[in-house]
Amino acid sequence: MALGHFYKMMTADEQQLLHRIAQQSILNGLQHSQALAIKLDDYAESLREQRATFVTLHIAQELRGCIGTLIPHRPLVEDIAHNAYAAAFSDPRFAPLQAQEFELLDYHLSILSPTSPMSFSSEEDLLRQIRPGIDGLILKEKHQQGTFLPSVWEQLPQKEAFWQQLKLKAGLATNYWSDSLQVSRYSVESF
Repeated sequence: MALGHFYKMMTADEQQLLHRIAQQSILNGLQHSQALAIKLDDYAESLREQRATFVTLHIAQELRGCIGTLIPHRPLVEDIAHNAYAAAFSDPRFAPLQAQEFELLDYHLSILSPTSPMSFSSEEDLLRQIRPGIDGLILKEKHQQGTFLPSVWEQLPQKEAFWQQLKLKAGLATNYWSDSLQVSRYSVESF
């Protein structure tokens, strides 16, 4: 089963609307200290489907926040509003966004396909299956977990480096391997 073909692609108008929702949610956060409240009846059915999303914020091409969900559990428009607010104000790597930074933000929205567990017999077998530039990966080992969106391939284009950095993100050593490792992949529609 191919990834990324479970939903229709967002139209240009829908993409612009989702960008506006992300912006409005952050502005609402600056003004009222909470995410934008979404009235679902105001949106098309395609924007009310339960979807998992990530919102990534940059200022001058430097990361300023990135928060998302891996498992769909709320309507797409609500997930974008929530994750935009969280990326601006709750990413533990950054101080909460300040008002003077708002106009400087660049928004990158990612809508995830359903995740697909991978089967592999060894680390080499896993690396052979990974598709650079396409796959986002979720690594789980007991209580530790990490994910990289497909956009991370831009910084880490080599499979081995991508995989090692994902292990570090999950709190594992770069040379860690166990037969109990679980890896799932997903693709994204990014705009």
